[in-house]
Amino acid sequence: MSSAEKKVVWITGASSGIGLALTKKYLDEGCRVFASARREGELAPLLASHDALVFVPFDITDDSQVHDVRATLLAHTKHVDCAILNAGTCEYLDLTETDPDWKMMNRIMSVNFSGLVNSVEVCLPLLKYSFRPHLVGVSSQAVQAAFPQAEAYGASKAAIRYFLSSLRMDLKPFSIDVTCILPGFVDTPLTRKNTFPMPFLMSSDEAAKRMHRAIESRPYEFSFPKRLSTLLWFGRHFPKLWMTMLTSKNESN
Repeated sequence: MSSAEKKVVWITGASSGIGLALTKKYLDEGCRVFASARREGELAPLLASHDALVFVPFDITDDSQVHDVRATLLAHTKHVDCAILNAGTCEYLDLTETDPDWKMMNRIMSVNFSGLVNSVEVCLPLLKYSFRPHLVGVSSQAVQAAFPQAEAYGASKAAIRYFLSSLRMDLKPFSIDVTCILPGFVDTPLTRKNTFPMPFLMSSDEAAKRMHRAIESRPYEFSFPKRLSTLLWFGRHFPKLWMTMLTSKNESN
């Protein structure tokens, strides 16, 4: 591929937050962008002003949509150069409730993990026809150390990380590069619901800028911001002290 103008990018979870910011970033670069979400949401103004942007509706939890979504993409392009599988959600398990919502675990896994797997199923045949294909999945820095009430979210993101690591090996014969992105706390409609402190919080635009730059170099894994990575390294290597710090904060709130 000789120029960014010929680059075809598919982004899931594109109607808000990081996905929307990435969509804008790739459009500004001159790429052809296919943006997926359940609804257009905040994509509507972009769709009205950019011929290079196509909205492809996709409920990633519904595996019966895989064939139709792939067919829609194929109606517009025979290949995808970079697939950024960004869609996700978060809920927290509250064991102080009389009847905790354990079914929430399945809901989160259905969106975050199974939804990413469904997205891979959609785009893999199109990636194979790219000159230099790249598959990018978004995990989370939450996998680096445990957080209270994050059983569902953390487990789903850890599943993504392992899945992509294994997939990287199996896709090597097809020359498909695989990158796992681990963002920290990013200001999105989802994180605005959080009631706890979020250290090193950054804007969606800043997160998209860092991800875009990293994706260009095709690393196996990219985590940011580094200050949070350092903090979580401490939590991972000193788990007893980490648990004492985090649980004492919860008890005092």
